[in-house]
Amino acid sequence: MTQETRHFPETPDVVVIGAGIVGLACAWSAIRDGASVTVVDRDFEGDRTSYGNAGGIAVTESTPISVHGLYWKAMKWLCDPLGPLALDWKHLPAALPWFMEFQRAGNRTRFREISLALANLNSRVYDDIVPMFQDVGYMNHFYQRGALTVYETDEAFAADQPEWNFKRELGVRWRAMSADEVRECEPSLAHVFRKGVFLEDWAHIGDPKLLVTRLRDRVRQLGAQFVTGAVRALDPSDALVPAAVLESGVRVKGRQIVVATGAWSAELAQSIGDRVLLDSERGYNTTLPSHGVNLSREVIFAERKFVATPLDIGVRIGGAAEFAGLKAPPNYKRSDALLTLGKKFLPGINDSGAVKWMGHRPATPDSLPVIGRSPKVSSVIYAFGHGHLGLTQSATTGALIADILTERSSKIDLTPYAISRFSK
Repeated sequence: MTQETRHFPETPDVVVIGAGIVGLACAWSAIRDGASVTVVDRDFEGDRTSYGNAGGIAVTESTPISVHGLYWKAMKWLCDPLGPLALDWKHLPAALPWFMEFQRAGNRTRFREISLALANLNSRVYDDIVPMFQDVGYMNHFYQRGALTVYETDEAFAADQPEWNFKRELGVRWRAMSADEVRECEPSLAHVFRKGVFLEDWAHIGDPKLLVTRLRDRVRQLGAQFVTGAVRALDPSDALVPAAVLESGVRVKGRQIVVATGAWSAELAQSIGDRVLLDSERGYNTTLPSHGVNLSREVIFAERKFVATPLDIGVRIGGAAEFAGLKAPPNYKRSDALLTLGKKFLPGINDSGAVKWMGHRPATPDSLPVIGRSPKVSSVIYAFGHGHLGLTQSATTGALIADILTERSSKIDLTPYAISRFSK
């Protein structure tokens, strides 16, 4: 346990479980509101999903992954062992309820409801994340250059127009680009793209791991206590001081507990009787430190479902979705497949010193995070399930959690993010 010089009460106001980007943002916001905070994590220095994301501040991603018709496309993708989607069939029985709800999320009415809820979160991202970057000294690694989505065929571009037009209704600023404009925007791309979409409000950061490290150091500097240990359950038997029970048997008590353990959060919710559909959407990437190409902004390859981002530490080529649970070993052939695509569309890229990585995206079937109090135990608050948008929505989630902790009225309706939606 690490304790700073500031005096702490024996029982802190808040225990935050999880020291990824979302958990740390919650701790940071709570401390700035004057709360005493203890952060619990199994390994503060260890690898985590927050380290390996593509670095995008993806405020334009205001529609759920389950777009209309995607379910049947996904069935075709599963036939390609190195395509954009993979499923370990041994995991299917456990994942089946998730996939059934995923299909329902593509219903046109539900799709619109989800999109409005995502847009409400994303519309305030910069208001929340910029002050956090400023406070931790990260603004020199924050690049507001937009992003470029590219299309190899006119047909794919046309097929996506209804979704782009709907995003414009949601406040997303974008403009279509010709093949010549795509080449002018990013000359290092292969000359195979017939259309593009420039996303005005997208941004990216230079090093996700550095951000987490600086935020963790800042939370510690502000006075948080750190407790190392894996939490196996929540114990709300004392309603005034619930406890996080570590695998060692140690009980870490707090007046309120925030669960921000990403893809591992379902087990903790279940320990107090809350049901949630949550799975690990395992993502892969390869980072090329000596890439040798000139890339200015994140590029999204629409048909191939992968991205390339120019980080400070190298070009990161990432994507893919694999459902195999939390315990299956990584299949780095998927990283290799992404690298092959990267070489095809970024000719001449240097892959020497390539670093492969796999992480667990905490995915809900409706693409909405879980933010709010437990209906079973009001002193337990949830902050997980952000899928592809953990970095993007981290500071906003932290701000909303601070509102909940202090019982302030929130600027947005939190009903769509409640865990109770999985009990209906």
